[in-house]
Amino acid sequence: MRKIIVAEFITLDGVIQAPGSPDEDTEGGFTHGGWTGPYWHDEIGRHFFEAVEQADTFLLGRKTWQIHAAAFEPMPAGDPFGDVMNGMRKVVVSTTLKSTDAWRNSTLISGNVVEEVRRLKDGPGKNILTDGSSVLVHTLIENDLVDEFALHVYPLVLGSGKRLFPDGKRIDLKLIESQALPTGVVFQRFQPA
Repeated sequence: MRKIIVAEFITLDGVIQAPGSPDEDTEGGFTHGGWTGPYWHDEIGRHFFEAVEQADTFLLGRKTWQIHAAAFEPMPAGDPFGDVMNGMRKVVVSTTLKSTDAWRNSTLISGNVVEEVRRLKDGPGKNILTDGSSVLVHTLIENDLVDEFALHVYPLVLGSGKRLFPDGKRIDLKLIESQALPTGVVFQRFQPA
């Protein structure tokens, strides 16, 4: 069975919203976008490429898929990051999206999400990666579909924003890796206990 790995940039208070840029996701009046910038370290990129080498599919919610599509689809061939992102299979979960033409190698799940994700996990292939996608991730967590959390924990508290873990769900986790980076970010991998 394939593993679903939720890989997130996350603050100490559990926020995962708009890590990359100020206008990435302002839903709910969120004004803290781009909070990861000052903490970049090359190890973060290395962790990403290691995770991608062990995966062959991205499983994304609509908003995250659209943000990624706008960033990566236009990249010219030969860009190492763009080639990886554009070459991978993408599965987007949405009840409103009508087409996946905006990003190559994408397919759509528009109903029976839990059932379809279980079918995806049971199929052949390597790991399945999920990032961002707070609504989808809550569904995965609530239905015990996550096999691992790969978290870059940033040394800041934002006080508001979309959070990784749904309210009211207890999850006992086992730490399987931890690495402190010079910028204060701590990379941690957890599996359900």
